[in-house]
Amino acid sequence: MGEHLIKLPDVGEGVAEAELVEWMVEIGANVREDDVLAAVMTDKATVEIPSPVEGKIVWQGGNIGDVLAVGSPLIRLEVDGEGNVKPGAAPVEAAPKVKAEESLAPKAKPAPKQEQKAKPAPPKAAAPVQNGAAPRAEGEKPIAPPAVRKRAAESGVDLRRVIGSGPAGRITHEDLDAYFENGGASMRSGGGLVRNTTVTDIPVIGMRRKIAEKMAIAKSRIPHITYVEEVDVTALEDLRKQLNESHSVSRAKLTILPFLMRAMVKAIADQPIVNAIYDDEAGIIHQHGGCHIGVAAQTPGGLMVPVVRHAEARDIWDCAEEVSRLSEAAKSGSAARDELSGSTITITSLGALGGIVTTPVINHPEVAIVGINKMQVLPKWDGQEFRPRKVMNLSSSFDHRVVDGWNAAVFIQRIKTLLENPAMIFID
Repeated sequence: MGEHLIKLPDVGEGVAEAELVEWMVEIGANVREDDVLAAVMTDKATVEIPSPVEGKIVWQGGNIGDVLAVGSPLIRLEVDGEGNVKPGAAPVEAAPKVKAEESLAPKAKPAPKQEQKAKPAPPKAAAPVQNGAAPRAEGEKPIAPPAVRKRAAESGVDLRRVIGSGPAGRITHEDLDAYFENGGASMRSGGGLVRNTTVTDIPVIGMRRKIAEKMAIAKSRIPHITYVEEVDVTALEDLRKQLNESHSVSRAKLTILPFLMRAMVKAIADQPIVNAIYDDEAGIIHQHGGCHIGVAAQTPGGLMVPVVRHAEARDIWDCAEEVSRLSEAAKSGSAARDELSGSTITITSLGALGGIVTTPVINHPEVAIVGINKMQVLPKWDGQEFRPRKVMNLSSSFDHRVVDGWNAAVFIQRIKTLLENPAMIFID
């Protein structure tokens, strides 16, 4: 028998570190070749680390939330044969962690260390503990994927009271089903009002940590200027409806996004400075000729920004198809790393929940972001009488170090003109 040490591989070009977001195995577990051992995150892409050998897990090199350097010891297995660890070699040291002061934004406190002893998985059909004592030790956090956590929250279930049957006690949808089938009580059940004294500690790790760091950098480094303008989209909505009805079978469904993207492309031609990346450390503005438009999308794992590349070379339908494809990939977790990076300007929208006015945070290191607010029907005076019109606000932010207020206003006014006269969008 021998031991085989697996180190954190190079998970992407130029990546020097990755955050450990999930262990798929526990100490004492037997794994086969190509079984997934762990999941790590770099930027906004999650990468699974497979096992190159068959063996038994004897050591893990980090806790959930740790940021590990590429090449760090990740996991150690007992294998048949010699393995790649020489007999008598010094014990593996703990994987190097990235110091908080080395980051451009404050790092979240790592999740509490997990016990490194092998524990047999509880039987799947075991009856869950009811509203009495929880089946976990004080301070121990339940492990569950985002979809399970969302379902539990919607049902009012405290996951600390649910027994998990997955690796390391991971809670699955089947475990929730068993909890309900065996009489597990929701926190919302009962006949009267009761005090809720629970406190849930949520480690800021994985996607949430990346979002927090990105927002902290954006707000601490970029002096934002936000410009709000009302746009009458009555004609645009009529045109969009007609195009969807006439091409309902052969084409992708048109939302307002493709029209806005094409309007932005035309407006950028007049104000190219807004389509730029600002390297403030080097003191260089990288003004791009190609319009790579990021579209902020809410996913079960958090906010992602898939990128529609070269929007200047795409027509309305092509933009619509690419937005639909990228949004679905982001929500399903199948988006490639290069599909979630490289944007030069971003669109953000909350859809029907968009509010009247928002103050978008710029997607660092870009210099501009265009925000869509909700559409509503309002009475507007046309010089003779009030008429119902469909209107919405554009709330857009700019890096005031790069974009002057005048340029920002000219850019948005150009977009407003194009959206209010949508035929102009189709004229080259």
